[in-house]
Formats: sequence, C-alpha cells, structure tokens
Amino acid sequence: MNPFEQIPIGDTGVSVTRLGLGTAPFGVDTLVSGQYGGVEFDESQRIVSAAFESGVRYFDTAPLYGTGRSEVRLGLALTGRDRESFTISTKAGRVLNPVNGQLRGPENLPGLDFEFDYTRDGIVRSLEESLNRLNTDRVEILYLHDADQGGLERESFETALPALVELREQGLVKAIGCGMNEWEMTARFVREFDLDIILLAGRYTLLEQGALTEFLPLCVERGVKIAVGGPYNSGILARNLDGPVSYNYELAPEHLIKRARALKAVCERNGVDLKAAALQFVLAHPAIAAVIPGSSRVSELEQNIQMVKAPIPAALWDELRSENLIPPDAPTP
Repeated sequence: MNPFEQIPIGDTGVSVTRLGLGTAPFGVDTLVSGQYGGVEFDESQRIVSAAFESGVRYFDTAPLYGTGRSEVRLGLALTGRDRESFTISTKAGRVLNPVNGQLRGPENLPGLDFEFDYTRDGIVRSLEESLNRLNTDRVEILYLHDADQGGLERESFETALPALVELREQGLVKAIGCGMNEWEMTARFVREFDLDIILLAGRYTLLEQGALTEFLPLCVERGVKIAVGGPYNSGILARNLDGPVSYNYELAPEHLIKRARALKAVCERNGVDLKAAALQFVLAHPAIAAVIPGSSRVSELEQNIQMVKAPIPAALWDELRSENLIPPDAPTP
C-alpha cells in the first residue's frame, strides 16, 4: 500500500493521506506521567518534520491533548510550510480555561483546564482558540469530540452538530464530523446530519470489528469517510505480548491478549509484522480514508510508514479467516 496516497473527502475539497499523524502523544512530556506516554518538545518537532518530509500530509490534534500543548507544538512544527500542502483536523466540544498564571514549558503555554461546552458559542470559541494555538487561519476538518464520554448526546443533536454545519456553511471549515470511541451513537449522528468524515477510535481494528456489519456500510451508503484512530488498540497490537499491554488505554484483559497472540502467531507463520497487518487490514475497507496512529519518536513514525508499505501475502488473510480471527466478509488488501 502507498501510505502517501491522497484520498478525497467527498466533494469538500479536502484530502488526507492514507497514513496520517496523530498527535495525542505531544500532549505529555516524557518526564510527566500521562495517558498517552509522552514526547519532549524537540522530538515533537522532529516527528512532524520527518512526517512531512516523508510524504504524510494529514495531521490530527485536539484541545484536550495536553490542554492545548499538542496544538501549539503541531502549529510550531508546521510554521513555514506551504499551507495548501497539508490537512489539519482538530476537535471542538471542550473549551480551555486558565487555572493559574504560570507558563508551561518551551511553548510558554498558560496553565489551562478543560470543560465540556457543546453550545454554539462554545464550539465557535473552541475553534477560534484552536486556530490561535495552531498559528493558522484555518483547519480543514473539525470534529465534535467525545460526545460518548461526556453524556452529551442531546446537546450534540440540538446545538453542537448544528454549529459545525453552520461553520462549514460559512466556509470557516471545509469538512465536519465527530471523533468518538464508539460507533453506535456516531451512527445516529451520521443518519441525522450531513457529515463528511468520522474519526473512529479503536472500534474497527485487526483485534475487533464491531463496526463492520452496521456502521461501515452506513458510511459507504452516505458517502462518509472514516479516519481510524487507535489502530493498535492503544498498544496491544504493537507491543511485546509477553508482558502487560494496554487496550483502550487500560490494562488489557487476558482474553484479548490471547486473541492478540493468536493474530501474531499467524503473522509470524506468514513472515509478516503484526503491526503491518493491523494497519493494512483497516485501510482495506472502502469506507476508510486514513489511519492516524500516534508517534512518540521519529523511529515509530518511520516504522508506521514501512508497515503500510510492507508486502503481505494473500495467504495471511486466508489463514486469519480460517482461524476465525477476522470475519469472512471483512475486506482485505
């Protein structure tokens, strides 16, 4: 597969590379414990530079990641690049408020904390502040973030998603969607609103395919593209399975570790890296435009590029089906 192939998002004028860069790890320094591991400032700049120079042209961020830190770091790393040559997505639904007068790190970012705000004014404010942190006059894609975590389904329908539609109509963003960790609520949004792209985290991977039967066909029918976040299920498909590994940012349960080991055994018998199978399996579905794993080091980015490029024999997919590790009707490369 070509990780740098550009996939158009409907008729929005936006395109994304098959391999994007998720910047959640930029939100936490390596010296600070946190959900996403961590990346020091200088390394974050090297990662973005290496991604751009390699051919990656889709970058995803959010106000939540490090309460503004990820956006600032991404903006600094992209400053001076041809703004027409890449796509940025960020998210709305949380606003950041000052909590003290201290400045944080080399970004000189003030201390901030977040609160959910799904009002029209909150969505508009979130976008405006994201543009300031990113040091840009626009983002191409704006996602509504984590309605499933905030218990904000009613507000999503009544104020938040209509605000995104309005921003698109005004030309302030080109493509809109939502970024969530579940597909059931997202399916209701897709049915009710004219959305362009969904960021679906962890629900269609080599490990689990819960979104395959209902949600992905719905997106194909509606012409809605998908960017897959968490293609490694936050680590279980990318780490040594002999020790503790994470799944959905928590300690993986034993039954999923057993399944991941079975997947890895099939890959090894076919001379394929498990990470290559994980990325290419996801990208084979016609609804999916991009996969956006995070990278904490340049070497991880480079490995992700190689994993998308790696040749995979058809026998691998045949064996995974015969072992009931992927559904018979799941598309494969």
